[in-house]
Amino acid sequence: MNAKNWPIVKVTLPADLKGVKPGEVPEHLLRDVKPHGKLHWRAADAYHAMRDKAFADGIKPFKPTSAGDTYRTLAMQTTAFLQRYQKSPLAGASTRTWEGVKWYKKSPTMASLAAPGTSQHNLGIAVDIWSASGPRFEWMLKNALDFGFSWEVVPEEPWHLRYTAGDNVPEAVQAWLDRKKVV
Repeated sequence: MNAKNWPIVKVTLPADLKGVKPGEVPEHLLRDVKPHGKLHWRAADAYHAMRDKAFADGIKPFKPTSAGDTYRTLAMQTTAFLQRYQKSPLAGASTRTWEGVKWYKKSPTMASLAAPGTSQHNLGIAVDIWSASGPRFEWMLKNALDFGFSWEVVPEEPWHLRYTAGDNVPEAVQAWLDRKKVV
């Protein structure tokens, strides 16, 4: 599917993230996600509900690409950014601005990365899904919105989902939470 057709929803932050500095989310707002990584607790509930539905629909595995593709501290984002970007101009390279300086991506084969402090990973609301192509991606297109996830306008990153529902728990997530209470 063409990126122009991906469902894009504006992010509404959970109230407890208001005023939190990106990359410095307090530990009590984060929860572990399976099989690795952490997300803001609202995003973690939505992710686990979505993951269970993916498994029930035969989409296995359904997981983050790595622990670093969930919540990232400012230090983690900075390290990854400096591995991928340089200050020296590079013809045709994509760029990012960080601290008022233009940075150039070192290689077109590297995935792009937001400047430190500007990534939704720094707030614990973004997750990169492993191998988001073929049937897994088609499943995500059909189901991600039901769980409060959407894409950004980043055509090279079909794996990058971000939680957009804020404190409004999506119906599919609430049903999953209600089932968990019964068990």
